Amino acid sequence: MGRTILGVLAGAVVAWLVIMLCQFASARLYPLPPGLDLGDTQQLAAYVASAPKAAMALVLASWALGAFAGGWTAAWISEKHPRPAAIAVGLLVLAGVVANTMMIPHPTWMVVLGVLLPVPAALLATTRPRGA
Repeated sequence: MGRTILGVLAGAVVAWLVIMLCQFASARLYPLPPGLDLGDTQQLAAYVASAPKAAMALVLASWALGAFAGGWTAAWISEKHPRPAAIAVGLLVLAGVVANTMMIPHPTWMVVLGVLLPVPAALLATTRPRGA
């Protein structure tokens, strides 16, 4: 049980790091407008509404990649309970996606995919190739 809890905690940290790194990379490719106050949700919502679709797709990809990497980490550390550990990380990422999309309006396509992808991505990380 202790390894599963440790796996979930480590997986959550890895997921957060991957999401942050991907989103920083997205911000380098698609810089935020000068003077944008990230603490002002109205300004941020206006930016999200006008942001390039590719930039938004990178954010969506960060959520899925974070869930995958975190799920893999949780499954690897927990050993005996890889799927539940990975699902727990996927659910934590999902909670973050829901919180983010409730605070800042996102395009509908992004919200739908953001809700649908984290748990399957985390579970995908637990699959092993045949013969392994």
